[in-house]
Amino acid sequence: MSKTAVIFPGQGSQFVGMGQGFLETDAEARKLMGLAEDISGMPLAKLCLEGPMEDLTRTVHLQPAMTVLNMMTWNALQEAGLKPDFYAGHSLGEYAALYGSGVLSAEDTLKLVTERGRLMEREATKNPGAMTAILKLSIEDVQKAVQVGRESGEVTVANYNTGMQIVISGEKGAVEAAGRAAAEMGGRAIGLPVSGAWHSNLVAGAIPDFEKVMADTTFNTPTGTMLFNVTARSENDPAVIKTIMAQQIASMVRWYEIIMSLHGQGVTTFIEVGPKKVLTGMMKKLLPPDHGCTCVQVEDPQGIPQCLT
Repeated sequence: MSKTAVIFPGQGSQFVGMGQGFLETDAEARKLMGLAEDISGMPLAKLCLEGPMEDLTRTVHLQPAMTVLNMMTWNALQEAGLKPDFYAGHSLGEYAALYGSGVLSAEDTLKLVTERGRLMEREATKNPGAMTAILKLSIEDVQKAVQVGRESGEVTVANYNTGMQIVISGEKGAVEAAGRAAAEMGGRAIGLPVSGAWHSNLVAGAIPDFEKVMADTTFNTPTGTMLFNVTARSENDPAVIKTIMAQQIASMVRWYEIIMSLHGQGVTTFIEVGPKKVLTGMMKKLLPPDHGCTCVQVEDPQGIPQCLT
């Protein structure tokens, strides 16, 4: 029997004007945005609708802004009758997946991403770094390039996005050295416009304070099956999920393994819930040519009937 997975995008999918359709037509979406603004203390609707992009992209703003957009899109899909079998989210998107699968309430989701954004921006200011996408090399070859880069400082694999699109993160000099090593092996290194070395040890200082925030937060057992970035496996124990989500800040995002696992478990419909088509675009590189899967993306009210069809 055909199965459905909803997948939520993370940082990098934002654009000025996102959420306009929902905020103009959906009272529940406006209410959720009001809640997000109250919890975060930030003018999120103005940032989403008017920008400027530079302000929207600051991680302290973007984490609650992107999450509330993913949440309002999910709420509208759920209201329309969507009942997926699996949940997953890419990096920050994992929080919308925790909300979608019932692990976290709306308030707690927004509280956690607000704190996560604040703490990660704090660490990125203390320990500036860089991220680079490596194309055309396998994970094994990228790991070899990272070993070369480590002679110059801290660098690690941050995002295992597709078989041949892997992001590295760390100190600028070490990332550049690893990028040069990757180019010598036949790869292509492309620097990314980010404000921190996400998913590396440079932001690991955020973890202890984030664990304190999570200690007071209620985590529930997921409804449906949720696959996690840190392990690429499902987990049902709320205490274990808390530990995983603390580690996630400085751990590799195993997206390639998650999608391969979902496909292997019979998922034939992937629905990207949130702005842009970053994850849907990756699917073409992730799935085998004869995959037979349907991949759709929803970011506004107009996309909902089409998605359900």
